[in-house]
Amino acid sequence: MRGNGRRSARSRIKSSTNVDELDRRRHSKPDRKFRKNGIGDQSFIRILKFNTKALIGLVVFSFFIILFLILRLMKPVEDAQRPRVVTPFPAPKIMDLPQFQGEHKESLYWGTYRPQVYLGIRARTPQSLVAGLMWIGVKDGRYFVRHVCQDSDELSTYGWTHHNGRDYGHQVLIDHGMTLATSFLKSKEDGSGYGGDWTVRIDVKSEKWSEEMLRSAHLFFYLADEEGNALSLSGDVLDIRENSLLAYGSRMDVGGWQLHLESVDDLEVHYSGFKTPHIHNLSDLVQESLGEEVRKFGRLQLPDASDNSPNILVFQISSRIPFKIDIPFLSGIGLKSSRVEEHLKSLTGTSLTRELIEKQKEFDNKFEICFNLTSKVDSESLVVGKAALGNMLGGIGYFYGQSKISLPKNNDFKSHDNFISYWPAELYTAVPSRSFFPRGFLWDEGFHQLLIWRWDIHICLDIIGHWLDLMNIDGWIPREQILGAEALSKVPEEFVLQHPTNGNPPTLFLVLHDLVSGLKRNKLSVVESNDISSFLERGFVRNEMGSYFWHGRDNTTTRELNPKALSSGLDDYPRASHPSGEERHLDLRCWMLLAAECMHSITELLQKENGLEKEYGLTAKLLSDFDILNQMHLDNASGAYFDFGNHTEKVRLRWKEVRAGNNYPTQELVRETLEKPELMLVPHIGYVSLFPFMEKIIPPESWILGKQLDQISNRSTLWTDYGLRSLSKTSSIFMKRNTEHDPPYWRGPIWINMNYRILSALHHYSQVDGPYRDKARIIYNDLRRNLIRNVVGNYQQSGYLWEQYEQKKGKGKGARPFTGWTSLVLLIMAETYGE
Repeated sequence: MRGNGRRSARSRIKSSTNVDELDRRRHSKPDRKFRKNGIGDQSFIRILKFNTKALIGLVVFSFFIILFLILRLMKPVEDAQRPRVVTPFPAPKIMDLPQFQGEHKESLYWGTYRPQVYLGIRARTPQSLVAGLMWIGVKDGRYFVRHVCQDSDELSTYGWTHHNGRDYGHQVLIDHGMTLATSFLKSKEDGSGYGGDWTVRIDVKSEKWSEEMLRSAHLFFYLADEEGNALSLSGDVLDIRENSLLAYGSRMDVGGWQLHLESVDDLEVHYSGFKTPHIHNLSDLVQESLGEEVRKFGRLQLPDASDNSPNILVFQISSRIPFKIDIPFLSGIGLKSSRVEEHLKSLTGTSLTRELIEKQKEFDNKFEICFNLTSKVDSESLVVGKAALGNMLGGIGYFYGQSKISLPKNNDFKSHDNFISYWPAELYTAVPSRSFFPRGFLWDEGFHQLLIWRWDIHICLDIIGHWLDLMNIDGWIPREQILGAEALSKVPEEFVLQHPTNGNPPTLFLVLHDLVSGLKRNKLSVVESNDISSFLERGFVRNEMGSYFWHGRDNTTTRELNPKALSSGLDDYPRASHPSGEERHLDLRCWMLLAAECMHSITELLQKENGLEKEYGLTAKLLSDFDILNQMHLDNASGAYFDFGNHTEKVRLRWKEVRAGNNYPTQELVRETLEKPELMLVPHIGYVSLFPFMEKIIPPESWILGKQLDQISNRSTLWTDYGLRSLSKTSSIFMKRNTEHDPPYWRGPIWINMNYRILSALHHYSQVDGPYRDKARIIYNDLRRNLIRNVVGNYQQSGYLWEQYEQKKGKGKGARPFTGWTSLVLLIMAETYGE
């Protein structure tokens, strides 16, 4: 559906209200006039009686005229009521391009697209059949249901050791001594329905044979229909040796389908069926059902009962450890060419084992071709590199829903809520963390795609296309995508609303810049080049109008030591102490340079002759002007670049007694300013200071480059044995809390995405002639070695990649697993950087 079709769809949703309102307005006055004339002027009645046919003809003609006017006026009325913020960008949808249809679309239909659960499968359609795994975990002698990825489960490790993003993945989960290995495989055979078939293998083992509770395992595999269609239960579901069929049904997308269970081990199977639209509450339903059975009969099993016409079926599969099960899903059942027994055989048992081994070999071979690590890193680093890629691809999700957009207090839109809903939209995207952030983040996605495009360029373009189709008429994209009930259930209410005044850094230009460079240097295949060119042609008009600004800093706060700039992506990184309209943000300037340079390259590539090439070229030239940059942001004494704004260093947090609502005294940390701020450079060395260095604006012969290298390599500022700190130890805000409940985030800890960009710049300066070439090479080699050693060491010790790393001892901190931009460690290993 094209962009205007998308608006039409929403018009149809609202049309009944608008038509009724127009009809009521347009007919109320004529009715009153008719009643008046009917009483005071009998001649009208006589004419009516005399020429009934003529009047009927007039009425019919008038009806069509009025209908035409209603249809004509309906859209302007709707447009007047619809705020611009929820008006889609008026251009054809990128995802309607032919390259995203046909075989490409079908090949990606099914996948592990539910990253928020330990194992979840769905199709790329708004209302899908969804499948997933739960199990009973044991901790401290107590049972717990595992389903949704959460840190409180305290799994030793979980994540995809291999995943190709399309039809294969292998995951290992270790839960207090019990190991579950889950494999996912897709297959498209003659007679399969749309998207083909898939199968899941679950291999259960335990290291703690002596513990009675870990001698058996209870798995729960479920299938649910988001459309609410009834799922049919096999008559012999409790005896899989006689009949492997668990459930069956039919859908418009895949036709008739069947779910089977195959195993050579001795299994006990029970089930429950539920009818509910709230699939995201499935964990609670299963726990309640189990709890009731335990209370009534003292047994840990489902009741073998079902609601009428259930749209959710849960199958409990229990056995003594170790055991292995295969759960194939077959589609297209009922078609003449379908061969159920042959499909089952190919998706289970020894045939499945052979296919999984072959898929792992294909993954390993492609991995070596793409990243060429064998000669660059040791075997331990190779394992981590594969896990970084596997978790990035295995964490890709599909979401559908409507973002909630904050309404300004002085808006003219009539609503009883403090928000308005974005249009219904789908999003196919990677996610930063399956446990903490299992949804799309615009700021993160550009970094994700730096890795994904090098593995599968068509998946990369598909993801970017979905993001750009979320752009509104003003070029704004909600920075955090919370789409659907499952995604919403993971987000605290205060973070749900998206603010149209706030935009994120345009990190998608990082990957667009790489793709354009690849085209210009003829580094891509003919098919890839054609697809990228078509994509850029369709996406160009959207980027032409887009713009990002740092907004949202609170200039009235009495709680924050330094008001956060959340929209910058660097959250609590110190800015000017007193937010004002006179601020100049160094990182924003550099992001806009990246955007302008990229857009200029695209206009050249597409041979646009409408003046835009010159305009973008002039913008890029202005933003890259070294003298202007230095006039605005350089501190000549230190050779460091800084933000500019209304600032004082004399700000602190102190405890103050305040009166609570019941007039009881309580202590709170409040902000105190000890001197009047003034316009000045904001003297905090850190990641923001290095943005001109990251963008390679500094000439290789400049003395400033030497100063930048000194700051990077100085242990008193940014250097550690584990990577570069986000903020210098010399900063007055280094490792300080921002509020009583807000620990330091970008005020010292080590972040892999920024270290990757700094490494990229070091690599560049080590390759070009200049007085600092050798120094840049030494720092590059040392920093790369430190980063790889620390990330790999933490993975071996903890089983996870982490959101950030502590700056004293390098220990992983924050969210885990964080296989978003921390996965860039793979590109660091491969020494693969943007042109």
